[in-house]
Amino acid sequence: MKRFLLNITGLLFCITSFGQIHELGVFVGGSNYIGDVGKSTYLSPDDMAFGVLYKWNKSTRHSWRFSYKMASITAKDIESNAPNRKYRGFEIKNNIKEISAGLEFNFLDFDLHQSDYAFTPYVYSGISAFVYDEIYVIGTESKTDYQHYSLAIPMVFGIKSKLTNQLVIGLESGARYTFTDNLDGSNPKNKNFETLKFGNLNNKDWYIFTGFTLTYTFGKNPCFCAHK
Repeated sequence: MKRFLLNITGLLFCITSFGQIHELGVFVGGSNYIGDVGKSTYLSPDDMAFGVLYKWNKSTRHSWRFSYKMASITAKDIESNAPNRKYRGFEIKNNIKEISAGLEFNFLDFDLHQSDYAFTPYVYSGISAFVYDEIYVIGTESKTDYQHYSLAIPMVFGIKSKLTNQLVIGLESGARYTFTDNLDGSNPKNKNFETLKFGNLNNKDWYIFTGFTLTYTFGKNPCFCAHK
């Protein structure tokens, strides 16, 4: 009975421990937004974005992921293909600070304990909370009223590969569907600015992060769980 219990305990430990390796790294790239000002191009990372991220790999196919990112987003109507926006001539700027948590799924096995080459496309989603500036547009330029916060749903697609046994590089692009319509000053919450509202007030704003990730892997694979 004692041996049986030890075997069961070892098996459970193996199941929960295998693949639990950690990654810690950085994100560097660009940002853009989609809303009621400027271009409507989905991918146009005109502004700098950077951050840090951590992954807890639960298996070769999935990991829990946490990140903190910062970016500026700007938009100019003059750069739009829409004649009415060009004529209007608004320019806006906002700042975003985001924390995000969720699940990353690999389409192929991505075993960080292997010494040979590894590559996979992946997707990530979860929940993001971010701080932004509540702005309004007066004349043609945006002004900051106060800081506020909101939630967003991240939808990220990327590819990644091992550079060395301990370094992983990735390229990803991720849209955030937000629960606010005022990243661009089109729908300010302040009732003093009711007359300054414009655009489609029924649509929420989006912001996009596109760039490279570089992570350092650490943590030991339990030898009694090795399958190779």
